[in-house]
Amino acid sequence: MNFDIKGRRALVCAASKGLGRGCAIALAREGVEVTLVARGAEALAATAAAIRAETGATVTTVAADITSAEGRAAALAACPQPDILVNNAGGPPPGDFRDWTREDWLKALDANMLTPIELIKATVDAMIERRFGRIVNITSGAVKAPIDVLGLSNGARSGLTGFVAGIARKTVRHNVTINNLLPGFFDTDRIRSVIGATAKSRGISYDEALAERVATIPAGRIGDPAEFGAACAYLCSAQAGFITGQNWLLDGGAYPGTF
Repeated sequence: MNFDIKGRRALVCAASKGLGRGCAIALAREGVEVTLVARGAEALAATAAAIRAETGATVTTVAADITSAEGRAAALAACPQPDILVNNAGGPPPGDFRDWTREDWLKALDANMLTPIELIKATVDAMIERRFGRIVNITSGAVKAPIDVLGLSNGARSGLTGFVAGIARKTVRHNVTINNLLPGFFDTDRIRSVIGATAKSRGISYDEALAERVATIPAGRIGDPAEFGAACAYLCSAQAGFITGQNWLLDGGAYPGTF
């Protein structure tokens, strides 16, 4: 399928590794000009070079912390009129809620709720004027099925989900959609840290914790970030204009609910 987004401009956050990288590559394969934002300049440059080599796409990089006002300003200066916005930021650390301070909660909310909202606020009106916009927020499967050691993430990402549910119904009449992608167990640094925390809390080895988690996935494997990126690219396509305010769960069937 031709997604009909060749020549569009995309701002992809936390794009040097993992799921953000998967999204950036998938969009570049569709002919989208991508601006990648990440804190680590070295990994960012390597990802940009790999994307250019594979796709020939125009790739711009911004080494900045997207959760800071300065980082957002730098990203928007590099890509002031994105047609596509992929919101993503590293999740807060796992742990026990008894150990978290008010500052821990504010940091989680700032990164995983308020930063996406600020970027939506900065870009959505211009998308409406152009009558095309695709906003995809990378949240977490924990929004559907909370993970006990990820309380900070559970709370912050659920707040973003509630916000999106309201605004997405107002923008879609202008061909601007806002959706959330909820990753389950994908092969990323983030998931490795969660498995490590689980192993430590239970007094078992990392491999044991990993095997137990994989056993809960009907697909019998962990996800590939490329699969996630392909789903993101579809949500950003011209054909996806009738999809908005949705929470797409990509978890290999792990969530047991009907709805």
